[in-house]
Amino acid sequence: MKILLLEDDFSYRKSIAEYLQSLGYEVDEACDGIEACDKIRDNFYHLLILDINVPEISGHEVMKYAKSLNLKTPIMIMTSLIDIDNMEIGYLLGCNEYLKKPFNIAELKFRVNELMRKYYSKDDKNLIKIDNFFYDTIAKHIKFNDKIINLSQKELELLDFLLTKKGTFVGIDEILTQIWADVESADVRMHIMKIRQKTSPNFIISKRGLGYKINV
Repeated sequence: MKILLLEDDFSYRKSIAEYLQSLGYEVDEACDGIEACDKIRDNFYHLLILDINVPEISGHEVMKYAKSLNLKTPIMIMTSLIDIDNMEIGYLLGCNEYLKKPFNIAELKFRVNELMRKYYSKDDKNLIKIDNFFYDTIAKHIKFNDKIINLSQKELELLDFLLTKKGTFVGIDEILTQIWADVESADVRMHIMKIRQKTSPNFIISKRGLGYKINV
């Protein structure tokens, strides 16, 4: 599972990232709020771990941005701002955990593992079979022969939208109208190509004049 870690202190960030990786998590790092927002826009994460006092824009603003994208990703605040007012702001903005610095590294493990367990169950009812692959609608990844295939945020949005159409063809114009008002038709084709490259040519079916569909 994939975590975004926002922390401006280089040594501190590296030590936490390496520890999370030792637990089996994939970790992307961001040193400021703008970089964090860019990564959230372009990638899917199972957990956001955010410091508050960071350069460019604060962790609170990063939370607002994530919520503006309608993401359901759990958020852990990791900060030395331990007064009740800052805690209240964090929870009002939608954080799920509040980890106060300094902390015992084992506490980070307990809290991260619990959030992952709570938000990403392994119930088979979450799995959708597509071609020879399984898409986990909760964990938001594809599995093939027990191998995890991660998709970008845009690829996930496209996949989820096609699944709502239940095997009917969808044209590019409808895709742009319904989910992506800010991209070009060539971008849609590019994302479809990337999904096929990560899975198989038959994962998304296309037909000239009709568009694209996923058979489930």
